[in-house]
Amino acid sequence: MTTNSLDNGNTGTPDNVNQDGQSDVKPSKTYTQEEFDRHMSGLKQSLTKKLLKPYEDLGDIEELRQLRSEAERVKQENALKRGEFETILKDSIAKKDAEIAKRDAVIQGYKIDVPLVNAAAKFRAVNAEQVKQLLKSYTRLNAEGEVEVVSTDGKVRYNSDNGNALTVDDLVKEFLDLNPHFIAATPTTANTKSSVSADNPGKIDITKLNMQNPEHREIYKKYRKANGITS
Repeated sequence: MTTNSLDNGNTGTPDNVNQDGQSDVKPSKTYTQEEFDRHMSGLKQSLTKKLLKPYEDLGDIEELRQLRSEAERVKQENALKRGEFETILKDSIAKKDAEIAKRDAVIQGYKIDVPLVNAAAKFRAVNAEQVKQLLKSYTRLNAEGEVEVVSTDGKVRYNSDNGNALTVDDLVKEFLDLNPHFIAATPTTANTKSSVSADNPGKIDITKLNMQNPEHREIYKKYRKANGITS
């Protein structure tokens, strides 16, 4: 092995050797694994303490984690409870709406359907149920629960003779007068024959016409013309 020496002026002494002939180079310190681990652990604790110092007033970090976890759990439970409450509320509203609809149907049946059928039967309609179905859309219950006869545009109708609101009976009679083919035929007698005559079509009793009879249909046609009925 060859040792290289450096020229240091006139002395011929190497730079790392003093005047006494001893080396100035200090041997490097070596650490055991245990010493190294202990040093790193102390460094980690020192850094951790330094970083957490601003948060010392907040308490223990692990305790904060637990509090946050508990807060999340309570939040989720409350959300579930709200969802359950909303479901119960919706069910309650649906049941209430169903009860109201059922009640309204009973009231409508009592105040509209039954009177329509009774009026149709009173004025001798061939099919009272059919007349009810045809005229039902022209009736409604007002805010006070009373029956109103209305036009196609929803306006309350009034009797042109006395100015009173039309009744269900008025509505049915008007309909049957304009549509006598919905009226049941009256058995032919001497009296009916005398009252059904084409001599004066403007004054005949159309309720006694039998629309299955061609002669009566012709009389009814003249009656409509004589009275200016176009609808």
